[in-house]
Amino acid sequence: MKSPFLWRRSLWGFVCFAVMSLYPGAGLRGENPATSPIWSHDNLYAWCVVAYDTKARGPEERAQMLQDLGFKQFVYDWRDKDVPNFDAEIEALQKHGITLLGWWCPPTAKDPKTQLILDALKRHNIHPQLWVRGAGTPTTTTEEQQQRVIQEADRINALVKLAAPYGCKIELYNHNGWFGQEENQLAVIDRLKELGVTDVGMVYNFAMAHDNLHDDTTHFPEIWKKIQGHVVAVNITGIVDNPLFAPTGPSHKMFYPSQGNHELEMMRTIQDSGWTGPIGLIAEKNGMSDPAEMLKAYLTGFDWLVAELKTPGSGGPRPFPAAK
Repeated sequence: MKSPFLWRRSLWGFVCFAVMSLYPGAGLRGENPATSPIWSHDNLYAWCVVAYDTKARGPEERAQMLQDLGFKQFVYDWRDKDVPNFDAEIEALQKHGITLLGWWCPPTAKDPKTQLILDALKRHNIHPQLWVRGAGTPTTTTEEQQQRVIQEADRINALVKLAAPYGCKIELYNHNGWFGQEENQLAVIDRLKELGVTDVGMVYNFAMAHDNLHDDTTHFPEIWKKIQGHVVAVNITGIVDNPLFAPTGPSHKMFYPSQGNHELEMMRTIQDSGWTGPIGLIAEKNGMSDPAEMLKAYLTGFDWLVAELKTPGSGGPRPFPAAK
C-alpha cells in the first residue's frame, strides 16, 4: 500500500497533468502567446474613439459599433461637447454589454467637469479608472526637478482625495513632455507614497514611447522592469525609429500595429514578464478618421503581431507597409 505522502504526490501529479493538458500554456511564461490572456480579444479595450470621429457618432451608435467589432471594454475620451451625454454614454455601454474600463479625467480636482464625471459615475454605481495626463517642459536643475515632482504629486493627490469616495482610482497617462517620461512619473508615485497614497498607477502608451525627449525603445526591458508593477493598462501602436513627436506638444504621427519595428519585441517583453493587464487599441490615426475602420485596421495589425509572437513568420506578410 502506498504511503499517504506518495498517494498525495501522485494525486498532485495527476492534477498538474490535467491542467497542463487542458491549458498547454499553464505554468510556462511566454511559451504560448496564443493562449495568453493579455492577447485575447476579450482583454482588449477601445480608446480614442470619441474625439476624432468623422461620423460624429452618439452614445448609442458608438456602443453598437463597439459591440459589432467585438470589443467588451472601452475607455471614454470625451470632449466638452460630450458633457451633456455622460449619462447616455454609460447607459448605452451597459445596454450593449460593454464595460467602461476608464474615463479621461481633467488634470485638476478644481475643474468643475471632474465633479460632473464623478456625479455621473455615482448615479450609475460604476467605478472606472480615471486617466490623468500632465504637461511641462523639461526641468534644468535638481531643485527645479524636485519642485516639479512635489507640485505634480500635490495635483494628483487632490484628485485622489476627490475620487476616493466614489470608488475610482487615478492613473497617470504618459502623453509627451516632462510628465510623459516614465522616470518622472515614478518620482511622482514615490512622492505620493510619502503622502500616504499607494494606489496610483500608470497607463503606458506605445505611441508615447519615443519622442524628442526620450526613447524607451532602446532599453524597454529595463524600463518595463521598473514600471511593470504600476502599469494598469497598455495602449499598443506601431513604433518607428524616427522620432516624429514635437518636443513638448501633442503633435505626432501614429502607425498601425505591425507597421513599426519595435512593437513586436516590446510586446514580447510584456508577455514574458507575466503582466496580465488590459490592452488598448486606438481608434485614431493622425487626426480625424472613422473609428470603425481604424479599429478594424488596429485589430488586423494586432493579430499579426500575436501570430508572430507565437511563431515568427506564421503571420505571413505584414498587413500594412512598414513605416519609414
